[in-house]
Amino acid sequence: MSRQSYRDLIQAGADQLRLAGLADPVREARRLLQLTTDFSATTLISCETDEACPNHIERFTALVARRADRVPFAHLKGEAEFYGLTLKSDARALIPRADTETVVDLALNRIPEDADWTIADLGTGTGALLAALLTQRTQVRGTGIEASESAYELAGENLKHLGLEDRADLFLGSWANWSGWKACDLIVSNPPYIERAVLAALEPEVRDHDPVSALDGGQDGLDAYREIIALGAKHMRPGAHLVLEIGFEQKQAVSDLLSAAAFANVSHRKDLGGNDRAIAATKT
Repeated sequence: MSRQSYRDLIQAGADQLRLAGLADPVREARRLLQLTTDFSATTLISCETDEACPNHIERFTALVARRADRVPFAHLKGEAEFYGLTLKSDARALIPRADTETVVDLALNRIPEDADWTIADLGTGTGALLAALLTQRTQVRGTGIEASESAYELAGENLKHLGLEDRADLFLGSWANWSGWKACDLIVSNPPYIERAVLAALEPEVRDHDPVSALDGGQDGLDAYREIIALGAKHMRPGAHLVLEIGFEQKQAVSDLLSAAAFANVSHRKDLGGNDRAIAATKT
């Protein structure tokens, strides 16, 4: 059997991932090899020509095969980075994404530095939004609302791992059945907002591995916004804030829903790609 260097592994992995349709197969192969070996990027560069350890070859080959099947990298690694936090990530909930950090930024603009506020995260999933806000505002307490039992369990694992369980509660059930609306100073959510007809055309990593319930926003993508905003208009106290992630073409539609439901002081924020990504408003 011919000897294989780490460079050979990168090349072979990249070729396989290229055939699978991945956009940047060399980068993908390199980070899979780092996951396999625990090498830093610098260490990997320095030892590319070294003969690869048999155990590394076996594990890397298996990881490449799974990635070629479009299993998300976060699921292969078992974790995802979000707002400086490392969160456990698997098929139980939507993978935290960098675009959603925009929601955190917009919410933090509304929460004073020393605020002793109560917040909530509707459809908390991994607990990413709630964890990020509690980490950035250490006087704040919060609740994550989650209808999926498996996602609820994942959020609990993440909040405990981050040492936030003393300031965070979880509610298992729908946001319509949650009774804490009136107690909140601010509510955030990254609700499902993909138009149902578009789901089949999503990237396989999303379509096949994120929970459909976290993606499907109904025929026009606005079902969750209608429900959340109607519930907020009925139950939130005047002066409380609502901050939502939105799809890049939903700014006007969600703004209109908020205005029609007695919310004011509407503001928006774009993600790093320049797309409208978050919207905030105040209950009047």
